[in-house]
Amino acid sequence: MTRSRLALAAAASVVLILTGCSTPAATTTPAEAPVSASAASATLWDSSVVHSIAIEVDESQLRAALQSYVDSGEKVWVSATVTIDGTVFENVGIKLKGNSSLRGISVDSAAEELPWLIRLDEFVDGQEYDGWTELVVRGNNSETSLNEAVALELLELTGLASEEAIAAEVSVNGASDLRLVIQNPGEEWDAAEFGTDGALYKAEAGGDYSYRGDDPDAYADVFDQEAGDDDLTPLIDFLEFVNTASDEEFASGLGDWLDVDAFATYLAFQEIVGNFDDIDGPGNNSYLRYDESTGLMTVVSWDLNLALGVSNGGPGGGPGGGEAGGPGDGGDRPADGDRPGGGGAGGMAGGPSQGNVLSERFLADDGFAALYESALAELRSTLVDSGAAQAALDEWVAVLGTQSLVDSATVQAEAASVAEAF
Repeated sequence: MTRSRLALAAAASVVLILTGCSTPAATTTPAEAPVSASAASATLWDSSVVHSIAIEVDESQLRAALQSYVDSGEKVWVSATVTIDGTVFENVGIKLKGNSSLRGISVDSAAEELPWLIRLDEFVDGQEYDGWTELVVRGNNSETSLNEAVALELLELTGLASEEAIAAEVSVNGASDLRLVIQNPGEEWDAAEFGTDGALYKAEAGGDYSYRGDDPDAYADVFDQEAGDDDLTPLIDFLEFVNTASDEEFASGLGDWLDVDAFATYLAFQEIVGNFDDIDGPGNNSYLRYDESTGLMTVVSWDLNLALGVSNGGPGGGPGGGEAGGPGDGGDRPADGDRPGGGGAGGMAGGPSQGNVLSERFLADDGFAALYESALAELRSTLVDSGAAQAALDEWVAVLGTQSLVDSATVQAEAASVAEAF
């Protein structure tokens, strides 16, 4: 992985040196011959440069895919030619990605502004770029996506699982927009991030962490398995404990089911970056990762486009939902947050919340709440007080200075909004 690392111990005095990176030479390859970027020495997830992703797709098929979503909510794959930093991939699969970020779209929506999942090997087996097959073009209510880019950088500094992110000038049939592109949590991401055998379960927007019995079919619309051998047993057993254990059993036994230190850090991080659209937000945004060697679950953060001062109203706007939320989807979180210790460094007030049985029971226990408070103090020190957050923001602002789709005044204004959220 090539995202530049910020050293926490020296964050207060870090000097950022942005190194250039030449893009690979253009290569045109027929669909029947999969493209591998290794020969071009490409570095897909190099965040020190603004990348180029050009999508060419039959306009009628594109509009038919949008119509399908408008009519039924179905997200269909469409074949496209995708050029990444000069390397051409034929017969690539593209599909809409998101939930509330797709609200209000029509068949005439500007495709370059929509969230997409790009899968290089959807139609051509083995087709990959720099060892990766999936890219997510994220939706955001800001023009720069600086808030999510910086939040992901800080998430990585916590030691928790994160997704690499790059800025990219993304075009669809010639129309361009500045977008944040990140890794999609799936098989290849799971292998790279964890390196152990296990399973990855994605919580669906319409679901929750309730126990629905031991029939796997009962969880079909609640969790999707994204990595590992198809087996919901670890997930079901975990949810049964979380929902049915007595308070005493929960306090004494949760450590046998969950990495409690990592979960305390996860909750503290969401508070630090002011992300109400997390595990207990309206979109149920999270993954559960089961490690076969330890038998423990880990909660994985997902969807940070409403972190650090951005809401459905844009930078500094009113509360709203993230990828799976929306205005009016629930009650507002008090200004100091629902969690002990207040609103964190960001202190984002308001926003709908549906609650989550795991986080609620965790914070209701004095011992686990103390872990959370300790993690919150540690992250305030290492991420904010140290200067690491500002350093990460400065780095991303410098990178965006090399692109031409968003003017510098807008970049500076949105950077100021993110800095204020610290």
